[in-house]
Amino acid sequence: MSSPAIRITDLRKMYRVRHERRPSIKRTIIRLLRPYPTDVLWALDGVSFCAERGEAVGVIGSNGSGKSTLLRLIAGILRPTEGSVEVQGRASGLFELAAGFHPELSGRDNIQLTGALMGQSREEIQQRYESIIEFAELADFIDVPVKTYSSGMSLRLGFAVAIAFEPEVLLVDEVLAVADEQFQRKAYKHLERLQAQGSALFMVSHEMAAIERMCSRCLWLDRGTIVEDGPTPDVIGRYLSAQGDENDGA
Repeated sequence: MSSPAIRITDLRKMYRVRHERRPSIKRTIIRLLRPYPTDVLWALDGVSFCAERGEAVGVIGSNGSGKSTLLRLIAGILRPTEGSVEVQGRASGLFELAAGFHPELSGRDNIQLTGALMGQSREEIQQRYESIIEFAELADFIDVPVKTYSSGMSLRLGFAVAIAFEPEVLLVDEVLAVADEQFQRKAYKHLERLQAQGSALFMVSHEMAAIERMCSRCLWLDRGTIVEDGPTPDVIGRYLSAQGDENDGA
């Protein structure tokens, strides 16, 4: 029996939140002798699950529930405080517009830079140059600095690079919402193709329609723990019902 694409075991991530007031000479001197008071925040607290190859999993929850932290731990951007993350194969993520891009470099140079950071050889990157540019629809702008790109252009280039090397695990955090409808359709179609080839997809979004379209399974996170893990329509229905109850009681 093959191993799952992702295995998460009792995953916990802690942050220390420091309480600071407006600086002054007196406070600066005091803080040299006495540290700022801190609170402990568990962004994730005992999360466990597996995802199979070819499975598409949506991750929903209110702001601050731990969704983005979970994806960054799977991607290896963050290290867990406790627990383990096992990923079979390469994980590629699309988290923020132009994340990892150097604003002074051209789109072409950023393809080379980002590909290298993903562990790809110069030859592999060169082989995919034209397909990346074509998918991003940026042929007329590929040699100008990324700092001149609109948010939609940055998204197109970031997405094209993220999918170009056909990772075994693809992580998408919200960003497709800024793309125009035509690019969204093309992006979702390509995600479906990667999934059919065996890539696991993790998608964080506040757009329930996007989660329902792409994901047969859904995780509902709240305050760093999994509230529900099950079929997408069922989980979304209960999540929206709970959100309505909270709003009625506010």
